[in-house]
Amino acid sequence: MAETQHTVKSYEEELKNLNSNIVKMGSACEEALGKAIVAITTRNADHAEEVIKDDEKIDKFESLIEQQVVNLIALRQPMAIDLRETVTALKMSSDLERIGDLAKNISKRSLLLNETLPKKLVDCLIRLSSSVQKQLKTTLDSYLERSASMAIDVWEGDEKIDDLTNECMQEVVKYLKETEKNLSDGTHLLFVTKNIERIGDHTTNVAEQIYFLVKGEYLEGDRPKGSEPIVTGEK
Repeated sequence: MAETQHTVKSYEEELKNLNSNIVKMGSACEEALGKAIVAITTRNADHAEEVIKDDEKIDKFESLIEQQVVNLIALRQPMAIDLRETVTALKMSSDLERIGDLAKNISKRSLLLNETLPKKLVDCLIRLSSSVQKQLKTTLDSYLERSASMAIDVWEGDEKIDDLTNECMQEVVKYLKETEKNLSDGTHLLFVTKNIERIGDHTTNVAEQIYFLVKGEYLEGDRPKGSEPIVTGEK
């Protein structure tokens, strides 16, 4: 009996540790996104360099979580809700790793900009990125609170991100057309805008996974989509 209690306690500790690492990884991604946006909108090279350097930490979290999940499934053979916990953690870590990569890409491009950006374009990027940051924070909170309703709020908010992305794309295209010297910076900004939108997509993926974790079923229907943004080809 004592051995069984010890096994159960050990198993619970492993699950708790897994959840803790997901939260830490999510927080690291949230911080990276915040710094990347400051880097691109204020030309803060220090923030850009920090995001690029810290991406390795996010990658290590993904590897750690993957190993924890493998160990839990292979050695503990979890059932029902515990199995959902482990599978969800694995899927979440993959999307979070991509968010970290995209924040790094934004930071790298911020270091390549040459010209001072128009205020209207900067304001548009701030509106888009602020909305994505809010979505990511709500998603992480929904995981902490195991809140299906918060996950749905994120899922439904994806439409707004699409519309803001399209607005930013239009502003970048205007900037590109102003003068030939804007060609290089404008191209970088197209990719930056698309990267922010992709972070929103990965955030919504995580929200869908959290809903499944809590409810044991997937969200029904197609994800709400806004106006179709310009496609840049970068994923």
